[in-house]
Amino acid sequence: MTAATHALHLAQLNVATLTHPLDDPRTAPFVELLDPVNAAADAASGFVWRLMEEGAADATALRPMGENVIVNLSVWETQEALWEFTYRSGHLEVMRRRREWFERHVEAHMVLWWVPAGHLPTVGEALERLADLRAHGPSPRAFTFASAYTAAEAGAARAAGAAQHGHAPHEVSSPAPPPADHTWTVPLATPIASVDPVVS
Repeated sequence: MTAATHALHLAQLNVATLTHPLDDPRTAPFVELLDPVNAAADAASGFVWRLMEEGAADATALRPMGENVIVNLSVWETQEALWEFTYRSGHLEVMRRRREWFERHVEAHMVLWWVPAGHLPTVGEALERLADLRAHGPSPRAFTFASAYTAAEAGAARAAGAAQHGHAPHEVSSPAPPPADHTWTVPLATPIASVDPVVS
């Protein structure tokens, strides 16, 4: 994790539906790419944090949206840092071959939002942002690369919302964890233009 140098960091969630299980030979090439791509992310300039299952090197075993859906949740110092990793690193190989392993998206599958530096978003928080994007479209609290909002715009929107409700802006709080057998559902909506998944 890099030292915090920005008041706000960029969080990102993306979800992808596997066409075959991870232990299926047809998915083996993707599995083989996981370690090098994750290592590249960990070493990337501006990288802060990524979700991992306890005792594992990645989050592929976490299935909060269903057995066939894998999630990737990470935090970056800036939008530029995430963009550089997504499109100018070994991660691009995964994107180019994504149709071999994942179903085609029919709705928004990636969401970006700003968080206070030092805050590590929970899966529940991240899925709520994705649900917001799917239900209401891009906004300062849930957006994509194609419809991005700056940290300043997000901060101004948060302050305006707080003023409208008569209280001072406050930092993001983490929701209580769901029951162990809880499965998240995210409402469907009209497809929204977005980038392909940052799967790792």
